[in-house]
This record gives sequence, structure tokens and C-alpha cells, in this order.
Amino acid sequence: MSKVRRAEIKDIPRILELLVRVDMVHHNGRPDLFKGPATKYNAEELEDILNNDNTPVFVCVNDEGLVLGHAFCIHKQVIGDSVLTDVKTLYIDDICVDEAARYQGVGRELYNTVLEYAIEKEFYNVTLNVWTCNPGAVEFYKAMGLKPQKVCMEKIL
Repeated sequence: MSKVRRAEIKDIPRILELLVRVDMVHHNGRPDLFKGPATKYNAEELEDILNNDNTPVFVCVNDEGLVLGHAFCIHKQVIGDSVLTDVKTLYIDDICVDEAARYQGVGRELYNTVLEYAIEKEFYNVTLNVWTCNPGAVEFYKAMGLKPQKVCMEKIL
């Protein structure tokens, strides 16, 4: 049985392990853009993130307390823009589920917790970016009901 809760300082070593795995998925798909193995945050940065109410991180843990996956979120709001409305968005910066825990509902539990949090805090929407070199993630997010909001395109020179 697993449960989702806010991440704690004691979770940082395991979160760092998962962040390396996220990086390697991206590195394997786009080695021209992503270094590997690496993490986007170090332990000190993670501690700051976990202590900031505007950057909630959720973890799914098993009965032994092992972190099976995480969801990093960021509060975002554009105010007073000449074109955009003042909506409050919860941006999902990262969702990762350990390979050994995939297809057991961990990702769904994390995503549903993020949605519940966003509704409770009265966000207008939840957004995220997903790399096309990660088709499993694309399909997961589609299954969760997300739809493309915009498309980022490139031409490599």
C-alpha cells in the first residue's frame, strides 16, 4: 500500500536518485540537449524548494517509507499583462515514478494529489511540459486527461 504526502527533508537523498533517472530519460532521448547523469537540483536547492510554500513537492511512499515517486509543483501567476489574463496556474515541474513502481498507480496517485491541491488552493489550471522523446509520459498525461495547450517547435541547425 502506498500513500502520497508532502516531501520532507529526509526524502532528499531518494529524490536526488529519482532526479538522475529523469535526467537520463531526457539524456537518452535528446543527448544534444541533456547532460547525463545529472540532477536539476542539488541537496541544498531541494531543501529550499521543500521549505517554500510556492514550490510544493509531493512524494508517494510505500509502507516502509521508501519514496516511489515525486511531483514537483510551482505556483505561477502573470498579473497585469497586456495580453494574458491574471489566472493562477499550478505548474508541474516534474513527475517521476521509479521504474520498479510503474504501472501500480503511483503516477496516478501523485497526479490526483496535485489536482486536489490545485483545487483546494483555487488555481485556474494545472500545466506541465513533456518532451516528445518520452512517449510513455506523453501517453500517461493524455490518460490523465491533459490536452496540449501550446506546442514548442524547433529546427536544429
